Amino acid sequence: MLEAELSGTPYNKARHGQALQRQLIHRSAGSIEFKHANISAALLDLGFPYISGYKPRMNYQALLADVVAARLSTAAALHQIATVDADRPIVVPEVDDILAVRTTRPTGAIAPRRIAEPQHSYRLTTNYVEREARNRSLGAAGELFVIQYERARLTAAGQMHLAAQISHTARVVGDGAGYDVLSFDESGAERLIEVKTTTYGGETPFFVSRNEVQTSEHRAAQYHLYRLYGFRTAPRLYTLPGAITANCQLEATTYLAFLR
Repeated sequence: MLEAELSGTPYNKARHGQALQRQLIHRSAGSIEFKHANISAALLDLGFPYISGYKPRMNYQALLADVVAARLSTAAALHQIATVDADRPIVVPEVDDILAVRTTRPTGAIAPRRIAEPQHSYRLTTNYVEREARNRSLGAAGELFVIQYERARLTAAGQMHLAAQISHTARVVGDGAGYDVLSFDESGAERLIEVKTTTYGGETPFFVSRNEVQTSEHRAAQYHLYRLYGFRTAPRLYTLPGAITANCQLEATTYLAFLR
């Protein structure tokens, strides 16, 4: 199913579940669904996107992580599809009503469960969630989409003069500003927007820089993180106002190393 989803091939989730239930006669449909949600969580922890129909449930058995890692270690076709998908050029999608893409943030804790060392030495060398985050065309398209959204939001509020002043900070100033778009509240107060975009599901983790975290803390009253997901085909948007540390659990992914 993940191969099909990443390659844009239709698949039937219900039919898959029914076929499994005929083989797992002592398992209910709900328990099979729950296990797939556990697999989604393990996929995220291993650096893979998850199947959008199965929201990740993080409290899974360590053995499941080992089994999923073993399966991925032999899934050459899936790795190839995931690579192509993560690197694919992205354009700004067209939507009928851009203001309708706004939704609420995912509920429930979606922080990763730290996987202990697996029983077997399976090494997955590519983190596809991170690889997609480095896709410059995706990031730029997400920023342009948010600018369109902000212009529509302010125009709908009768603040056309503020809509005309929105600035693409990431393009004008660069990454050093700590945010991507300068917009405004309806009152005229500045709104500093950091845009994080993915073509994957809403529970997909995202990457933030130290500068972005610090800027969000120093200017928390003006700072907003806009999370775009499902961006390629059906974009949705939720926002996290204030300091990033107040909204997210942060986990170190890289280190700056100095010689002793």
